[in-house]
Amino acid sequence: MLGNVNPKKFLGQHFLTDDNISKKITESIDFNKYDKVIEVGPGKGALTKYLLNIKNKLTIIEIDKESIQFLQNKFREDKIEIIEEDFLKFDIPSHYPSIKNILIIGNFPYNISSQILFKAIENLESVSSLVGMFQKEVAERIVSKNNCKQYGILSVKTQLFYNVKILFDVSPNVFFPKPKVNSAVISLTRKNNINYNCDLNLLDKIIKLSFQQRRKKIKNSLKRLDIQDNILEDSIFDLRPEQLTVEEFVKLTKKISDETI
Repeated sequence: MLGNVNPKKFLGQHFLTDDNISKKITESIDFNKYDKVIEVGPGKGALTKYLLNIKNKLTIIEIDKESIQFLQNKFREDKIEIIEEDFLKFDIPSHYPSIKNILIIGNFPYNISSQILFKAIENLESVSSLVGMFQKEVAERIVSKNNCKQYGILSVKTQLFYNVKILFDVSPNVFFPKPKVNSAVISLTRKNNINYNCDLNLLDKIIKLSFQQRRKKIKNSLKRLDIQDNILEDSIFDLRPEQLTVEEFVKLTKKISDETI
């Protein structure tokens, strides 16, 4: 007997109950492209069981002890690597120092889905792709383009480094317990030859400061950077952050950086 696992609200657990969704997710991926696949938050293994054909590449990371015990019993014969740890604290480069094409996959807990995304970005050199379940509203923000109300920090920071797309929408009816929101599965693929030739820490700061006051012009949002008046005369500073493309944020960073060196 495998026993049972009770979904825990504080972990944001909503267990996927429809095998067709798991199949659809795995069938969208060419696993031959990856040397390592990390499944985050497998719960009761609804997605894991469709990853058994790549078990030599598969690591699953789960923080819930009850789920860990369940998974160890369920996949005992398959000898999958199961790590009991908080993925947000998991040191990817230390565990896989020479691997540059890791896929992160999962039915992500909604309460940490954005943090999982940012962790992928922080480990850009290792994480070449991500395919995961997000709250639909968050997924739309990730893929949104400039001049849309959903466009913001998530959009810009993700699209700087990854090509993004929504693969398909998912109904609340395929989860237990049923969430109050719709979901969507999205795909991120690392861009080729990334070299923005600018201060990435400054770029990150500019993105955050700009969207903290998204209705204000850029020159007002960035006042604390003490930008010289002659630089502020550039028309780009009269735009609001939601009007700037990802590339224009890079251009803006270079302009500010050149004047502060």
